[in-house]
Amino acid sequence: MLLRLFAISLLFCLPCLNAQEDYTRLRESMVNTQLKSRDIHQKATLDAMLKVPRHAFVPDNVKPYAYTDGPLGIGEGQTISQPYIVAFMTQALKLKKESRVLEVGTGSGYQAAVLGEIVDSVFTIEIVEPLGLRAKSTLENLGYSNVVVRIGDGYNGWKEKSPFDAIMVTAGAEEIPGPLLEQLKDGGSMIIPVGPHRGVRQLVLIEKKGDKLKRRNLMAVRFVPFTRAEE
Repeated sequence: MLLRLFAISLLFCLPCLNAQEDYTRLRESMVNTQLKSRDIHQKATLDAMLKVPRHAFVPDNVKPYAYTDGPLGIGEGQTISQPYIVAFMTQALKLKKESRVLEVGTGSGYQAAVLGEIVDSVFTIEIVEPLGLRAKSTLENLGYSNVVVRIGDGYNGWKEKSPFDAIMVTAGAEEIPGPLLEQLKDGGSMIIPVGPHRGVRQLVLIEKKGDKLKRRNLMAVRFVPFTRAEE
């Protein structure tokens, strides 16, 4: 009887197992064809992209496209970034295991999970409450206890958790928020899309050395706009 019950339960689980195997293959293909074939070479970033289940962070209706080479809608007028952009921004920060990272714009929570695979602590802020709560639930269900989600306006950062070794902004800003620069540790780096509202922006890497800031444009990008509380 027990053997029969086990056989029946295994039969019902087979579709789930096959789906997970399919997602694993798709994730491996994503890393090989979209990342390694371009300029993503940092092992920690590649390992994180290979491990984090991107399909778990998108709505059911777009799960079949979770590992395609482009952004996807996640509701509330927001998107999950193209896998290449997630990897590129992560690699650009040159993160270490002990890094303390602030992310502004949690969105689906996918980028936070990628960061969480690499560093000890991630603090992420989302202004759109339904997205933030959904991301928090997804991250908790996947076991990312080192990622802390807060609902609020990310422009002012998270002062009580600062200073940060790295700051990543995943929404397009017209200017670089001063509070974020203040919360960046000496020797730290920040990556942020900057440019005209609803236009093509530059992905900017900022390195802080004492009272000096070194700014470098990395590539042209399109991101959803940086939203403020009063807006």
